[in-house]
Amino acid sequence: MIRPQFFYDTLASYDIDFYAGVPDSLLKNLCAYITDHADTSHNIIAANEGAAVGLAAGHYLATGQPACIYMQNSGEGNIINPLASLTDQEVYNIPVLLLIGWRGRPGVHDEPQHVKQGKVTTGLLNVMGVNYEVLSKEEDKAAKQIEKVAKALANKEVFALVIEKDTFEDYKLQNVEVNDLTMSREEAIQTVAAALGEKDCIVSTTGMISRELFEYRAAMNQGHERDFLTVGSMGHASQIALGIALAQPKRRVWCFDGDGAAIMHMGSMAIVANKAPNNYIHVVFNNGAHDSVGGQPTVGLKIDLPAVAKAVGYKAEYSVETKEYLTGLLDKVKIQEGPVLLEVKVKKGNRKDLGRPTTTPIQNKEALMQFLKK
Repeated sequence: MIRPQFFYDTLASYDIDFYAGVPDSLLKNLCAYITDHADTSHNIIAANEGAAVGLAAGHYLATGQPACIYMQNSGEGNIINPLASLTDQEVYNIPVLLLIGWRGRPGVHDEPQHVKQGKVTTGLLNVMGVNYEVLSKEEDKAAKQIEKVAKALANKEVFALVIEKDTFEDYKLQNVEVNDLTMSREEAIQTVAAALGEKDCIVSTTGMISRELFEYRAAMNQGHERDFLTVGSMGHASQIALGIALAQPKRRVWCFDGDGAAIMHMGSMAIVANKAPNNYIHVVFNNGAHDSVGGQPTVGLKIDLPAVAKAVGYKAEYSVETKEYLTGLLDKVKIQEGPVLLEVKVKKGNRKDLGRPTTTPIQNKEALMQFLKK
């Protein structure tokens, strides 16, 4: 395997020292090293992958030096437009290095949401005219690949290094941002889920939130038919919930969102507010971290999400950080005219034995649709 320090230093030897992107579990060791060794003006965890391309373009315009963008392959969709209409050689001709974690690589077992993306990862790069190589796990070979990358960037090309599982050696983040919050996200999810009415349904975002909701239902011997577990499509749970809420105005719909997901497509909050569904409750479990891909920080705890919701037109906004306050507030929230934004501030982390949904996405979808007919 490759030492994160080796990779970081080798890129630096070619004057590549600006990073932006969205963390990925296959890149978590490298991302942790970058976080510890690059200052905050040279490592920006972006709202989404397309925004990271914009950051890379701005850095190049100001310095003449190409930037490195890191992402999971699920983020390729977010970069297609800026790659085609901004960095492309027939437009502004701006060089960029892409580091893409290859989840769902054919022949390697992975979760359902990664299978299709894994199959099309390299095909999308081919369609976009982006040259790529799968990064070697041997440092001498990787060094030669990076030399090739440097030449491509000097020629003002976009070049991708596709990263397989177990490419980077372990590295633990040293500069960990610790909050003093006491409520766990799982405890908060259980508290909110327990307060729902019989006809209420939940759309939960990707990552730990859907996993913890699934395990809560199992622990309570409940079915999963009331919950749509959005195992992929990060940042879009709020719009799935909006679609249901508008189609079934007599049913209260809860969106269980995360801070990273809400920030990724924050403009969606404005659409929720504009459509003004009075049966919509948007719960953002905010721990200031991309928890499911290594705990890299977000700006979630540094911004005022209720103020954002108020500014775009939500009918009511709340923020809580203790179970006692949350429990007391839920009775009010349940009968409030929506859309309502409920920010629940929680501590980082999850229990180590947290499982994954045992139902398939299609089974989940069909069970929910049957429930919504009632």
